Amino acid sequence: MSYKTSWMCLKFSAALVFMLFLHSTYGQSNFAGVTELLGDKKQLAGGNASAIIWKDSGIIYRKDTGSLKLGKAEVQVPIGAASRWLTVALVMTFVDEGKLSLDDRVSDYIPVFKSYSKGYITIRQCLANTTGIEAERAAKLAQKKKFETLEEEVNYYAAHYDIVNNPGKDFFYGNSGINIAGRVLEVISKRKTFDRLMSERIIKPLGMKKTTFLPETGSLDPATGARSIASDYVRLLAMYLNKGVLNGKRILSEKSVEEIHKMQITSEVIKYTPKIMEGSSYGLGVFLEEGGKVWNCPSFTGSWVFIDTCGKYACVLFTPLLTGEPKKDFYLKVKEAIDVQIGCR
Repeated sequence: MSYKTSWMCLKFSAALVFMLFLHSTYGQSNFAGVTELLGDKKQLAGGNASAIIWKDSGIIYRKDTGSLKLGKAEVQVPIGAASRWLTVALVMTFVDEGKLSLDDRVSDYIPVFKSYSKGYITIRQCLANTTGIEAERAAKLAQKKKFETLEEEVNYYAAHYDIVNNPGKDFFYGNSGINIAGRVLEVISKRKTFDRLMSERIIKPLGMKKTTFLPETGSLDPATGARSIASDYVRLLAMYLNKGVLNGKRILSEKSVEEIHKMQITSEVIKYTPKIMEGSSYGLGVFLEEGGKVWNCPSFTGSWVFIDTCGKYACVLFTPLLTGEPKKDFYLKVKEAIDVQIGCR
């Protein structure tokens, strides 16, 4: 064996020992505070939860409780608004390829928007919830309708949703903008549906084996329609944390990851945001907290997913659907318990 080969083997062995030490340092016992909180049946849908923490290229903590305990297979759950972190990633693959610009007008791809005085809405505004469409009334309208396709639903937005201010002026948190962006991708791709595009460009490349947007009934829903498992979703977060790369495979450009998590609004333009996220800013499909150091995309049905860029870790907390409104103070306690061990120093 040559000196060079021996030296390379020695370097590899040292790196392996370091990684093993790192993962033993962040052992399950170090997160006793997190484990205790996950046992709170009042806060977590009867104590049913699946939690994963990812740091330094791997999972350093995992806990599954109640109905989500690991058996032969992980339990897939609806992830609500956390779906949009996947959808935004898909949009940015088209941007990276030069097939789409964030500042393109929606009406360039869906001409019916121009017919209803919505011709100036851009893709960026769709992802940033600044289309000018009043979200709460729009949501009530959508609940009364059943759509067979994403095309049908988005065309309905164009014809029936009211614009209450010029695009780019006001922030109304809602689903319509994300769904419009998803439909634009279908138009660009011609014969491919949103779920197929998601599978080909994000889900399969990330190795997410039990994640899908296929609806049980009705149309595809890019904003809230995904179902997933914690060990799948954390791979998406790891990709974001690693500037667009997972396991040596580039999914997004570093520039696209930065653009997604760049503040797109100021506090004075926020007209409606969910109570649990009051005080947060917003990027493209994702909330920004602590001056943009924490990226958060909650489901609003119980699940909570975030990345702490200062502590350089990601956390996924999945639960079945809650019957009441989730309480942010509980999730903050979980984050505090994590930060005691691996938070930003």
